[in-house]
Amino acid sequence: MTGFAAGSRAIALCDRCGLQYRLLQLKKEWNGLKTCTECWEAKHPQLDPRYPPTEPQALWEPRPSRKEPIDVPVGDEIFQGVMQIGIVTVGIS
Repeated sequence: MTGFAAGSRAIALCDRCGLQYRLLQLKKEWNGLKTCTECWEAKHPQLDPRYPPTEPQALWEPRPSRKEPIDVPVGDEIFQGVMQIGIVTVGIS
């Protein structure tokens, strides 16, 4: 706090009751008022509402599941097909 006086003997008025107090005895409220300890009120919790959580966003540059050809040996023959997650497709060649 450079450039300001210490205010150890400064006198001020309470913004609520108007009584005279030393400036250093007044407390600043959330709304900017300087009040005495008897008039000081804490900020009510309802003035800071809880906001709902944000909705989930889509993935940035998603990678789709891959479909790769595979060879499935069955007995003497080899079947070729495409495999997906949870689904197996086998074709006869």
